Amino acid sequence: MIKIAMIIWIIGGATLAGMLVVAVLAIPDLSEQAMQWIPRAVALGFVLAMPVSFLVARAIARPAGH
Repeated sequence: MIKIAMIIWIIGGATLAGMLVVAVLAIPDLSEQAMQWIPRAVALGFVLAMPVSFLVARAIARPAGH
């Protein structure tokens, strides 16, 4: 299950981080200070993806019908 969770975390973290970077660049007040906000957005995306990937991996590993 841990291997599945890590694969999901890598893909999900990159996706979520990219979405947050686009949000930073789309908001004018944040894009003025993009050098500060982009690393924070990327870190937040990967951190938020950890519990989600664990829950998805657990759901994948669960036997069908339970």
